[in-house]
Formats: sequence, C-alpha cells, structure tokens
Amino acid sequence: MKIGIIGLGLIGGSLAKSIKARTQHTVAAADLDTETMMFARLSGAIDEALTDENLGSCDLILVAVRPQAAIDWVTAHGAQISRHAILVDMCGVKRTVCAKLAPLAEHFGFSYIGGHPMAGKERGGFVNSTDDLFVGAPMILTPDEKTDMQMLEKLKAFFIDLGFSGLTFTTPDEHDRIISYTSQLAHVASSAYIRSPDAQRRRGFSAGSFQDMTRVARLDEDMWTELMMDNSDYLADQLGILINHLKEYLEALQTGDAARLCALLKDGREKKTGAGGN
Repeated sequence: MKIGIIGLGLIGGSLAKSIKARTQHTVAAADLDTETMMFARLSGAIDEALTDENLGSCDLILVAVRPQAAIDWVTAHGAQISRHAILVDMCGVKRTVCAKLAPLAEHFGFSYIGGHPMAGKERGGFVNSTDDLFVGAPMILTPDEKTDMQMLEKLKAFFIDLGFSGLTFTTPDEHDRIISYTSQLAHVASSAYIRSPDAQRRRGFSAGSFQDMTRVARLDEDMWTELMMDNSDYLADQLGILINHLKEYLEALQTGDAARLCALLKDGREKKTGAGGN
C-alpha cells in the first residue's frame, strides 16, 4: 500500500517509522515544519513528501494532527483523496472530530473511521518518535453503520503489523467519556499537583511516587487545552468526582479520624487491585 501521513509529531513520526521498520508499505508524509520533513527523509522514516499531486494515489491516510487541524486538512484536501482510500484520524477526542469528518468522507466519497492509538510519551515531536512506540498498545477505532468488515479486517492486519496488541471498538461518545478519566483527568491532576510551592523544595526528598505523579505534567499545553475543551463536559464530571473524593481524605485528616482515613486508603487499594493494577 501507499500510506499518507499528515503530521510528523510523536504519533505521526512513530507511525512512519513503524511502517518503514515493520512493513513493505510506501510512506508519503506532510508536516508544516520543513526541518522535520528533512529529518524524516534523511532518517528513512518516509519515502517522499505528500503533495496535492500524489495524495490521490494513497490507499490509506493517517491524520496525526490536532482535532481542528485534522478537520481543516480534510476539508481542504478531501476532493483530492481517492474514492478507494481509507482515512483514519489519530485524534485524542472523537465526538467533535467524527461529527465533522464522517460527513466530509461521505461527501467526497472515501472511507473514514475514527482512531486513537493508546500510546505516547511526555515529550512530543518527531525527535522523540520511535518505531516501537505502539508495541503492545491497543488501537481504538470508532466504526459506524457505513463501516464494512473488509475495511476492519484490512485495518486490523495493518495495525497488528505495527505492533499494536489489538483493536478496541467503541463509539465516539464512549471513547470520550472513558478517555476523560483514563487520560485527561490524569494530566489535570498531575498539573495541579506539581503547582504546589513545595515542589520547588523537593530535592533530596522525592523518589518514585513523585516521578509517577508528575510525569505527565510535562505536556504540550496548547494541544491538551484543545483536547480538554473538546471534551469539557465529561472531563468536568470526572474532575468533580475526584475533588469530592479528595475532600473525604481532607475531612478525615482535619478531624483526626484515623479509622476513616484508613478505610479510604483501603478502599483505594482494593479498587486498584480489582482494576488489575500492579
């Protein structure tokens, strides 16, 4: 296949490197940063630049940019995409993106399905992309009534080849509801935690717990603001739940209720064990 990739950041760059390292497919890519394009060509991550002239020859197009940028790109280039092509976006929210891209795909005549690779790092950009980023990771897809089994089989084989552990099928709404808890809330909590004035006096006092809590605070605030605002309803609900739980611990401490604190800690431990955590 000839595969087009839009955006060569952490996800797009890792997709390109994984494809070249693990398959025989040809990769054409586009990125606004000319230096990134140069590095991608020199490192062998891509075979050629994706242009208006060769876009129509792509069998599969992976859009790995922010939600609004993905919508804008498909709006501008949809007429040039082959009617035989499949387009998959890699955005971290699905409702806003799928609601715009699905009608565009129908209008222009190509196949579309929403996607979200459940892999990442705290540092982004092509320089941090790797050909093993997706090894063992799940790939989420959001099929609808227009998705046929042949498309899903083709995508399953493709993503398994890249190292993904398998496909998870869901709806855009369920994706955004769950991801608000498993990903976005963790970033908010980490960001809030590191803002304590004592964070600057931690040297000599911090170990694994501190590193675990603060790892994802090193984020791209512009990208995460867009993702969180697109999912503000579900994220606000999850944040409210977390705040209420934190108040329980605060009240136990303020009232000197050791039994209550112990019960809360035990409940957390048991829920972690029940969720399959280490």
